[in-house]
Amino acid sequence: MEEQKETEKAEIYSQRVRAGKRTYFFDVKSTRSNDYYLTITESKRRFKDDGFTYEKHKIFLYKEDFEKFLEALKESVEYVKTELMPEYDFSQFSKESSSEDEIDSELKWD
Repeated sequence: MEEQKETEKAEIYSQRVRAGKRTYFFDVKSTRSNDYYLTITESKRRFKDDGFTYEKHKIFLYKEDFEKFLEALKESVEYVKTELMPEYDFSQFSKESSSEDEIDSELKWD
């Protein structure tokens, strides 16, 4: 177990995006050979009888795929905004509420 912790990838940078009951984490990490990659983690809060737990889903994105990923994401979002929902005001979701900040501040990762 101790050996596993020592070989964990070093985290360089982290960005958190709160989205209702979900939180997205964008973490830049490095390998031992100073190569960099991004992990994107979706965390969903699930209520149980004795409280709540978090369900995590993770994507690993490697540097050689950054540009392709960004382009596909940008095109997909733009398609939804312009073709599927052109009348919808997406700007209403650009601000976070302070109550969400308090609720999600307990999130901690390994």
